[in-house]
Amino acid sequence: MQHDTQDDEAPGWSAIDRALNRIYSRQEPKHYGTVIGFMLGGNDPLPGISAYKRIAPVPHWHFITYGFSELYAKESDDPERSGYGFELSFRLADPEDSEDPPTWVLNFLQNLARYVFKTGNAFESGHYLNANGPIAADTDSAIRAVAFIEDPELPPIDTLNGRVDFLQVVGLTNEEEFALKRWSTLKVLEVFQDYLPLWVTDIERGSLLADADVAARLAEGSARDGSSTGMLFTDQLGWEQHKRLLRSPTTQITLGANQVGELLALLPLRLRFGVEFQFIGKDQRIVFEPAQRCGAEAVEDSLHLRLNDPALRSLVSRLRAQAGSYEIEGFPALQVVVKQTHIRDQDGNIVRTIG
Repeated sequence: MQHDTQDDEAPGWSAIDRALNRIYSRQEPKHYGTVIGFMLGGNDPLPGISAYKRIAPVPHWHFITYGFSELYAKESDDPERSGYGFELSFRLADPEDSEDPPTWVLNFLQNLARYVFKTGNAFESGHYLNANGPIAADTDSAIRAVAFIEDPELPPIDTLNGRVDFLQVVGLTNEEEFALKRWSTLKVLEVFQDYLPLWVTDIERGSLLADADVAARLAEGSARDGSSTGMLFTDQLGWEQHKRLLRSPTTQITLGANQVGELLALLPLRLRFGVEFQFIGKDQRIVFEPAQRCGAEAVEDSLHLRLNDPALRSLVSRLRAQAGSYEIEGFPALQVVVKQTHIRDQDGNIVRTIG
């Protein structure tokens, strides 16, 4: 869609139009604008989203956002980057050759924008995010997470307001998201591209890891390279130390049962490759570090927990996603406490208990 404002009034918008025109010179997109602007109290941060119909390599809709970057006047202090420095793209499979794209995608992309505008956290290539449910509203789709990677057909552009990258949103299952954590987002998506041309999202598909070849390639990669996930965030985390006369203090760490599985999977893929792993809570964090000798040192709100390989093996073999207290062989001054995790719905009601 060519914006009806002159280039000098909307240089960012016009630059995006030109980038898309190189691919879709013969197609007028379906364009969806907001009625009430975000700055005027509207609920949608993005002033526009365009959708282009594609036949190859598989039938799909190609969505592009307008609004993460600076579309009109330059307002930010960074001359090199336009706004947040990116726009989002999303490719959705269209096996039925529909005349119009599904409207849930518009709300999905606006929800991603609400997250960015509310938190100030910009997406980058290699990031991933769990949607805590199907990305397609009112469906039972297994696609419940997303990853971000540079759109394979839209290279970065330089505008009068600065650089803009086109980040493609790729829909994933929860199992596939965990595979990203165990290895590397970009390396896993490179494997997936053999099965998902242009990383088109199909909300009807199951996990690619059901394919033995895919699962083997991912397992081989993480075993060879380790994990690129250096930290996890959790609501359930705590630690405390108790001094002892003439001896090193005892240390107790508290974890939620919901995160134990990820912790046990990722720790060996970090520490055995000589790199630390951080578990970050609301007010405290634990920094797991590889070491020759076990030890624990408190530095302000951080606990540096040093584990040698025997202690790491003991931790992985003994710890369970079950409420209780666990001791680690070779590290008698450490006690690990696991507490139940309560999953709540939007009204605060407990719908599931883990541990």
